Amino acid sequence: MPNKKIHITYMLKDTFFLYSQKILPQTLLSRLVGKLANCQQHHIKETLIKLAIKRFQINLDDALLQNIRDYKSFNDFFTRKLKPESRPINHDSKAIISPADGKITQAAKIDLGRVIQAKGKYFTVDALTAKTHTTNYTDFAVIYLAPKDYHRVHMPIDGTLTRMSYIPGKLFSVNELTAQNIDNLFAKNERLICYFDTDIGEIAVIFVGAMLVAGIETVWHKMVAPNYYNSIQHFDYQGQNIHFRKGDEIGLFNFGSTIITLFPENKIAFNDNLSEIKMGQKIAQIK
Repeated sequence: MPNKKIHITYMLKDTFFLYSQKILPQTLLSRLVGKLANCQQHHIKETLIKLAIKRFQINLDDALLQNIRDYKSFNDFFTRKLKPESRPINHDSKAIISPADGKITQAAKIDLGRVIQAKGKYFTVDALTAKTHTTNYTDFAVIYLAPKDYHRVHMPIDGTLTRMSYIPGKLFSVNELTAQNIDNLFAKNERLICYFDTDIGEIAVIFVGAMLVAGIETVWHKMVAPNYYNSIQHFDYQGQNIHFRKGDEIGLFNFGSTIITLFPENKIAFNDNLSEIKMGQKIAQIK
């Protein structure tokens, strides 16, 4: 009987969490969180940092700044830089590295233009990119960044930025529970798609917005999201020679979210048994 009660309690919590996301003002909440996260008042920012460290079991051993007083705001803490030696880059010329810390929830083939979201749920590449892609992608990886993770995003392979598309959308949570229950989740949420020309062809690195994500930034554009545009926006960088080496930082999340990477036709093979990963570690091999 106790186990049955616990199961029912969890079911009710899950149902409430999913329902609340549909009725809450997602954008307003995210912007309010953004303002609070950027507050530089000494007591507020340190209280928030201490709560986050305790709640999410955040380890500061790898952080460049280990004294919380040295952070200008909670956001400054959440997007903290790490000691360079804490994330060694796999420099094997055939290695594709993880662009972020997190959990690889999917790393697989794209089947007839469909991408796996969770068991029994799919979305299409066309829906994900709003048909802004020009390449036939056949492989993808989805990396979920939990609040405890390092929140900066890096290049998985040497490449030159060619264009970027911002697609406005919802701000559902991107955790496992939501992915299993909200159809077309990643194609519904706000997202920023960065296209790069590489030795294996065009790849896409996609920043997916989420509930309470206070912003998505890139090193070349700075703040892009959340919901600062009401329609799809395209940015052309052809001829600007914005080049990145494997492991170079390209952007960040101002809270946890998801990175999706798309790779061109039959150019890579993913490692087996991918799960928890650190930025810089090998996730795939160039064929």
